[in-house]
Amino acid sequence: MKVNNMNAMERYEQWCNNPYFDEATRAELRALAEAGDTKEIEDRFYRDLAFGTGGLRGILGAGSNRMNLYTVRKDTQGLANFILKQGTAPKGVAISFDSRRMSPEFAEETALCLNANGIPTYRFDSLRPVPMLSFATRVLGCTAGVMITASHNPPAYNGYKVYWDDGAQVTAPLDREILDEVNAVTDYATVKTMDHDAAVAAGLYHTMGKEIDDQYMATIQALVLDHDSIAKAAGLKIVYTPLHGTGNLPVRRVLAELGFRNVFVVPEQEQPDGNFPTVKSPNPEDRAAFTLALGYAKEQGADLVLATDPDADRLGVFALVSQPFYVLAFHPAEEFFRQFTNWNIFFTLFLSLLALYGVKERKWWLFALALFTVSWWNFDYSGTGIQLM
Repeated sequence: MKVNNMNAMERYEQWCNNPYFDEATRAELRALAEAGDTKEIEDRFYRDLAFGTGGLRGILGAGSNRMNLYTVRKDTQGLANFILKQGTAPKGVAISFDSRRMSPEFAEETALCLNANGIPTYRFDSLRPVPMLSFATRVLGCTAGVMITASHNPPAYNGYKVYWDDGAQVTAPLDREILDEVNAVTDYATVKTMDHDAAVAAGLYHTMGKEIDDQYMATIQALVLDHDSIAKAAGLKIVYTPLHGTGNLPVRRVLAELGFRNVFVVPEQEQPDGNFPTVKSPNPEDRAAFTLALGYAKEQGADLVLATDPDADRLGVFALVSQPFYVLAFHPAEEFFRQFTNWNIFFTLFLSLLALYGVKERKWWLFALALFTVSWWNFDYSGTGIQLM
């Protein structure tokens, strides 16, 4: 068996023969050699999984260039070393995870590695979205937060995002300093871990749940600026899909507590499932991810369709809109669901302001142009036979 990258082969042999790695891991790797899959061996071992801006992301599997318990533990050791040097270890680290395969296990391994380094951890009792991890990090006064997720990547991936004490993902120069500490960990045998029960007994491992949920919901309520407007819109029919991720319970709860009475969850996508069986990509910015939700919305006569990605830090929106007169001439009385993105929201606001300026300055041609353009821009032409180049 020949592998082009000899460093990769040396790493492969080490993982296969070192009793530090469990038997299941070594068996998975030996099977690659037995199958003669040298390309796969090289891809798994030609480098360490890169710890980039915000953290890790990679394909699940055994190997130094894969997401597994050993690479997660190694990089957590680097994070722990950085926290210890900062002198903020007593503040602890908040930990959450999404619905992807191995997410609970990676969250547990992260906690126990930090605990073995004397750093307290506060781990959610079950999957929670990124915004709640960010909130918990700030409310508990933690020095950092870790979210186990690969966002909206395909099912084969998982990842590890690092947040700092402000609840935001780490940025320069902290990200580079953490990266240096991660890269400095070259021997897996030096990575620390400990038993779960021992960590609990030592007062290092803490579990959080309903108490943080309740504080989070109360904070959202306090941020509402116009309760009267929400009350007027409470009758809207809303279809929501968590796309098999973390958003199901918190999104439904916040909508219910704000007073929205008619919320329907896409049944095929309601339950957490790291295989994301109903979509090619669980990305709410991709129209294809809304296929089931839009069909369900038409059945329910919905006004609004919402979707969140697996870690629920990204929102996609479709709204039922009437079409402009020049479309209704060919498709009378038709209504369509329009996707709202950052771009069309920006241009809608810009063109609306331009129209108002036209009225103020009595430049009626500008008013008419802006009005026509905003109508044209916000029309979803899919399914009408009209194409925009």
